[in-house]
Amino acid sequence: MKHVALLLLASLTVSLGLQAQAVNLIFDTDMGNDVDDAMALAMIHSLERRDACRLLAVTSSKDHPQSVAFIDALNTFYGRPNVSIGAVRNGVTPELGRYLGLAAAKDSAGRRKYPHDLTSGADAPDAVTLIRKTLAAQPDKSVKIVQVGFFTNMAQLLDSEPDEHSPLDGPALITKKVTELVVMAGAFQTIRFNTRHLEYNVREDVAASRKLVKEWPTPIVWSGFEVGMAAAYPWQSIEQDFDYTDAHIVREAYLSYVQEKPHDRPTWDLTAVLYAVYPDRGYFGLSAQGEVIVGDDGGTDFKPTEAGRDRYLLMDDLQASRVREALVQLVTEAPSL
Repeated sequence: MKHVALLLLASLTVSLGLQAQAVNLIFDTDMGNDVDDAMALAMIHSLERRDACRLLAVTSSKDHPQSVAFIDALNTFYGRPNVSIGAVRNGVTPELGRYLGLAAAKDSAGRRKYPHDLTSGADAPDAVTLIRKTLAAQPDKSVKIVQVGFFTNMAQLLDSEPDEHSPLDGPALITKKVTELVVMAGAFQTIRFNTRHLEYNVREDVAASRKLVKEWPTPIVWSGFEVGMAAAYPWQSIEQDFDYTDAHIVREAYLSYVQEKPHDRPTWDLTAVLYAVYPDRGYFGLSAQGEVIVGDDGGTDFKPTEAGRDRYLLMDDLQASRVREALVQLVTEAPSL
């Protein structure tokens, strides 16, 4: 059994290390509302070191000025201080949250504990303008967008007009440049005996969610609430795997966010990233094609149809074990590797 386990681990390591072509990513996050956003961004940096993806830009859909500051601090911690960052305008959830304050934390010498340059969303470019600029600069049909927060920025992108970056309006620019939108949102299976779970990312901006499902022009893959619940991140890793540095921004964010310890935190946002970068590695199955419908209450329904734009992730017990191991490897990798 020991030899089998070693072979499985070796196979996983090879699987994570090989990629025919780097995936161009825009990462749209409500950084600050849950710690899985921070873990997902750390994971993206690990994937970029493997040449599995290129992080083109990060946009925040959380309307608190420290959201982009924390994103910049995390990017800087992982050695990429120059990643473009955009801030939502007229967004939701203006509360500070439990860990965004780390962006302003000081060390014993009075210096920033986690260095960064961007200190406020007011100083960041508008998220939609940044997305338009980023898309316009990329080859046609070459960008995946991973949305793990609210639908606000993508709904505003759909409404965007031609500008100095592109003569195309939002839907035309998306159609020309985007291959797929991967969304962590919704619920497509029973959650704790509830057949209509109102998932947070959808219900906090229902109007934007409804607009996107009606108007988005490219394929969408949904990572539902049930997927993250089935692949919780192990507490043991938080305790043991980040000690290569005295101060680790992801570990500290996790400890600041989680109130009851020990706690294996569900990995909602991380599953969307893993699928976006490695869609063909067998980590997940996919539903049949269909149409996601968002109700007035924020509930999500799925209507199968052969011409449907939408699919959602499926994951059995064996896949969940593989996913957890992959996430641990990717989240805990040291920035210097």
